[in-house]
Amino acid sequence: MGAVYNETKGLMRRLGLNTVCEEAACPNIGECWTKKHATVMILGDTCTRACAFCNVKTGMPRAVDKLEPQHTADAAAELGLEHIVITSVDRDDLPDGGASQFVKVIEALRRTTPTTTIEILTPDFRNKTQAAVESIVTARPDVYNHNLETVPRLYPTIRPGARYYASLRLLESVKRHDPSIFTKSGVMLGLGEERLEVHQVMDDMRSADIDFLTMGQYLQPTPRHAKVIDFVTPKAFDAYAQIARAKGFLLVASSPLTRSSYHAGDDFARLRAAREAKLAMVRV
Repeated sequence: MGAVYNETKGLMRRLGLNTVCEEAACPNIGECWTKKHATVMILGDTCTRACAFCNVKTGMPRAVDKLEPQHTADAAAELGLEHIVITSVDRDDLPDGGASQFVKVIEALRRTTPTTTIEILTPDFRNKTQAAVESIVTARPDVYNHNLETVPRLYPTIRPGARYYASLRLLESVKRHDPSIFTKSGVMLGLGEERLEVHQVMDDMRSADIDFLTMGQYLQPTPRHAKVIDFVTPKAFDAYAQIARAKGFLLVASSPLTRSSYHAGDDFARLRAAREAKLAMVRV
């Protein structure tokens, strides 16, 4: 938490931006902010859902900040970001779930820092029209991420406001509308899932043509959140990664401290290179 860390934090406060790094109590915040890498969380700091794993507060959110898109772009410019990750709280109170704000942020970034590649991590837009997701796809982020978080059996207790197959269909629809956009999803381990259940999630993701899988250890943010059932060993994470690569993912990040936006810029470069290599093999 040196000078650069405090500089990054000061910039977020000056522009009135929230970060998932802080709100979700990410264990990698010290490393990332010292590198001037911050994941902006748009649509406020209050979520309309109460997932058992998440540290973001639940309640009635404030009105959408109209200055947020440009402030996000200004932050990317000041930090000199080559790659930026944008996520959000769930906004079930909004007619489009907040999709239009994602579009405005992407547009502001394209205007202000046109060379910055954009990765978004969206909610599931459950019970919203298909047009919500389509509008974001039309804005053409470079990576569309939506996390499945855990295995279907644990959804009622860990992710009660969501539906496993609705999340899969969302990612599948992104690929259907624009195959050039990389899709990405992640799961947490240590919540009581079984090995074969994790393998099935991988198969489901590949059926939805998801390119990039992230896997990390769940850490209990406070005593009121879901308890850690298992601490998965690094060796087990490596084994999962080998299986995932064999199933056809272009890229796999699997380790105890892996998070959706951890090393996202480097991973994007690797993801793009992996696709080019795969296309080259097809041409041969």
